[in-house]
Amino acid sequence: MQTEQFWQRAIIHVDMNAFFASIEQLDQPQLRNKPVAVTNGECGSCIITCSYEARHYGIKTGMRFKEALRLCPRLIRRPANPARYAAISRAIMADLINISPDIEIFSVDEAFLDVTACQKLWGTPEQIGKLVKQQVWQTANLPCSVGIAANKAMAKFAANLNKPDGCTTLHPQQAKQVLAPIRVTELCGIGPGIARFLAAYGVLTCGDMEKLPIGILAKRFGNLGRRIWYMCQGIDFAPLQQEVAAAKSMGHGKVIPPGTTDSKALYTYLSHMSHKLTVRLRRHDLQAQTFFIGLRNRQLGWLGGKAKLAAPSHDFKRLIKLCRNTLRLYWSGQPIDQVQITALDPQPTDLQADLFQQPETTHPVTDLINQRFGHHTLVPGRLIKKLATPDVIAPAWKPSGHRQSLSINTIADLTTAKPKHERRSN
Repeated sequence: MQTEQFWQRAIIHVDMNAFFASIEQLDQPQLRNKPVAVTNGECGSCIITCSYEARHYGIKTGMRFKEALRLCPRLIRRPANPARYAAISRAIMADLINISPDIEIFSVDEAFLDVTACQKLWGTPEQIGKLVKQQVWQTANLPCSVGIAANKAMAKFAANLNKPDGCTTLHPQQAKQVLAPIRVTELCGIGPGIARFLAAYGVLTCGDMEKLPIGILAKRFGNLGRRIWYMCQGIDFAPLQQEVAAAKSMGHGKVIPPGTTDSKALYTYLSHMSHKLTVRLRRHDLQAQTFFIGLRNRQLGWLGGKAKLAAPSHDFKRLIKLCRNTLRLYWSGQPIDQVQITALDPQPTDLQADLFQQPETTHPVTDLINQRFGHHTLVPGRLIKKLATPDVIAPAWKPSGHRQSLSINTIADLTTAKPKHERRSN
């Protein structure tokens, strides 16, 4: 093999295609080649993801299920099964490590592999990309799209060019030319706010970025602005992030039936999110003092704001008092579509108890019972029979640490779990 085929740096981005919906079609053959939408539970109102057959009708992630039914009356609803999705993701990621140990698990259905040092072992980046696709198929019987480039940003962009089941190579010398006519919003990390800022300077496509001095972006967005300036020209110095960083924030939110105006229902939703958040904080020996508590109205945006406890805590009762105050102070009957509670300053639990605070003695017992018998066994009275919907896997899910959202006992059960098709074959 000629060494000139080797790249100085080679990154592969692996993107599972309609991952949750594809797993539902894998497990239930009668769903294959049919429009499928995954929602959070049997009665979930918001689509988490959908199959490519459903996307053909214009159905998208985040769309209301009722709206999607108008586009496709034959749409099949499937309740999400996070434990199953996490198990398959773990199996895929574990096998990808056999190709390259330099791996960043970006989310439950995405990963970056640095294969620079593997080229003498496996071949050219294009050959390794094909090997990755073969490995994913062998592990899970699922298709994936692969992008091959000299850096993370371009690898992710390349993976999006040919979906589903594609394998796209973007050579380093081609990147800038290929990107020139592409709108900046096609690149990962450039959302509507940054796009509006760039448009004000006449930057609509990646090629336009050369007109804008890097200092303008750096002054407004810091290091992110500098990275965006380089990304638009096919350059990205970002390394793989293989360690899960300490939590800068931790939150749970829920899209609720649109136009909800029942105060008791809103309080129940906030109670549910408070319960999930405080359990998760305790699971990772964290506590917080400052929280964002919000209710989203379609016209007005977020109602609510920051709320602060007297001292850091992971106690449900103390957090729900803040929620009650938020409802009283910020909500006056407006229709609400979403609720959100986020711990803004999670920190390690203080082992030195405050002499003037009542100790939180019930949590160790309830947490142990929920870990053993299921994490909805003991819950606040208001939430009894209200927690039928499963946990949602967070966009930044990781196999371990605070970014995984499944209960501890479920995680333990999944560490040796295999996909169903493998269990059937044994």
